[in-house]
Amino acid sequence: MLDINHIINEQANGRLDPEGHMYDLEHWSPLLAKQLALDEGIGELTEAHWHVIYALRNLYREQGRAENARIVMQMLAQDFVDEGGRRYLYELFPKGPVSQGSRLAGVPVPQYASDPSFGWAS
Repeated sequence: MLDINHIINEQANGRLDPEGHMYDLEHWSPLLAKQLALDEGIGELTEAHWHVIYALRNLYREQGRAENARIVMQMLAQDFVDEGGRRYLYELFPKGPVSQGSRLAGVPVPQYASDPSFGWAS
C-alpha cells in the first residue's frame, strides 16, 4: 500500500518512483538492498540472492531497460537453469524475480512485471 508521506518525501529526493523503484543505478548500495529485503519480508540476503541482484544490475547496465518483464525472466531463467530456473528464482524472490529482484537491485522494473488486474497474490 502506498503511503502519501513516503511518496512526497522520496519525490523530493528524486531517487524513487511512487511505487518505491529507483530511477538509476547510482543511488543503489548493498546496504540499501539489505534494508529493502528486510522490509519486503525476504530476510537476510544470501549469496544466491546477490547473484540474481547483480545479474539484474549487469543486464540493465549492458542493455538498458528491458522492453518487458518476459524478456528479463527468460534471461534469468536461462542464467540460473542449473540451479532450478524459474522455480529457484521464485523461491528467492516470492513476489517475483523480475519485479522484486529489480527493486532490490536498484534498477527500473520492466513493463508488465506485474498485472494489477489479476488482483492480489500472496
